Amino acid sequence: MKEHRTMAISRILVADDEESIRWVLSKALKKQGYDVEVAEDGNQARKMVQERHYDLAILDIKMPGANGLDVLKFIREEHPSTLVVIMTAEATMEHAVTAMKNGAYDYLTKPFDLSALDAIIFKATNAAEVTEQIDQLKREIQSQYSFGRSIIGNSQAMQSVYKTLGRVAGSDITVLITGESGTGKELIARAIHMNSPRLGKPFIALNCAAIPRELLENELFGHERGAFTGATDRKTGKFEQAEGGTLFLDEIGDMPLELQAKLLRVLQEKEITRTGGQQIIKVNVRIVAATNQNMTKQVEAKTFREDLYYRLNVVPIALPTLRERREDIPALVDFFLQKARQDFGIDAIECSPQALELLKGHHWPGNVRELENTINRASLLCPNHVLTATDFPDLDPGKGSYPNEDSLEALVCRKLQSSLAQMDLTEMNNLYEMVLHQIERPLINIVLQKARCNQVRAAEILGINRNTLRKKINTLKIEVKRNNGD
Repeated sequence: MKEHRTMAISRILVADDEESIRWVLSKALKKQGYDVEVAEDGNQARKMVQERHYDLAILDIKMPGANGLDVLKFIREEHPSTLVVIMTAEATMEHAVTAMKNGAYDYLTKPFDLSALDAIIFKATNAAEVTEQIDQLKREIQSQYSFGRSIIGNSQAMQSVYKTLGRVAGSDITVLITGESGTGKELIARAIHMNSPRLGKPFIALNCAAIPRELLENELFGHERGAFTGATDRKTGKFEQAEGGTLFLDEIGDMPLELQAKLLRVLQEKEITRTGGQQIIKVNVRIVAATNQNMTKQVEAKTFREDLYYRLNVVPIALPTLRERREDIPALVDFFLQKARQDFGIDAIECSPQALELLKGHHWPGNVRELENTINRASLLCPNHVLTATDFPDLDPGKGSYPNEDSLEALVCRKLQSSLAQMDLTEMNNLYEMVLHQIERPLINIVLQKARCNQVRAAEILGINRNTLRKKINTLKIEVKRNNGD
């Protein structure tokens, strides 16, 4: 055997009930520097596999106890990264087909020349190296798309999103992402795919609102040659292109009703038929959908099928707007500044405290996408290395901006957002009255204390009638006590 030993394959198991075969293979492989262990029957081989990891297993088919195919099946289940070569004294097609079907890397027919095994190990070594490179690439991609790295933000609203992502990413469950335009719905969908077992398979995105209604079905399911005028070739649709991976259906709320019925059937039956075709094609695709619309209202208005909505909304992920997580803006600004430096080849730029306050105060109707575009534009046009308020002329704090971060309105808003995020608003019918009472009670209490429980003076401060104040005191069950000496 030629000496072309690499580190991709280090430990080898040889299992054969013939001592001469075990001795020859062990001696030849050890001479090349491999760590070789031998088993004299299938049961011993299976036990050794349980106790240690082997990079390559060379198994005879016919052995006492468990045969080679049994051990192969066990290895594929317990250690799928172990490559298996099957040896057989019977050169039958049945053995070859069965071995390969069960996951064998290759097979040898006895008697064989050692150079044949040498060639297989050389090929297996290359395969193992490629597998290691792919695994490393997958780890790098997963690291790049890890929650909290590719998706920036440590606010309470985003922590809730991370928790849901962590629970669903590793499964095949269908996810519906909702949120305003620019909140990062496709980024979330990609992160789900990159952190799932489907990593390495395609991630295919389709914007249902960007494609004319008459072409959307063709994009999804493809067509056969001659299906319509101009169909000169067969075309595969997005479902086939995403086989084994994830299909991201963006703006699902814009899908026509007639197409919704066909999508529902695909979700139920996991099969499609190309336009103009008769062949039923099985598909293995995970669906992640997204919308910026209120799907509940669409279902009520009969513009979206209720059964399809429940099929898609297995796990809902509601993305907060940027104005609902303003504390994340500094981290986002820093991230986009670093990205702009790499993308545009510009020198390092930082944001002045005054400019950052301006950015934090803006309303951001376009959310994170608008913030990124704003930072990119300012970075490219900035005459120095520090962004100031003058580098953001379109952000007028007096027009459409959010209340100052320290204002009473902003404090109340943040508290309301935090409280309402914990409630199921769909089950409530008196939210306005409940919130109003919770604000009125402490307000009237504080004013009464300031007025030393003088209700006439308290009513003047509040700007309401004394009888109105008295009624509110009774309704809100506020206890009024005069200070001693009054």
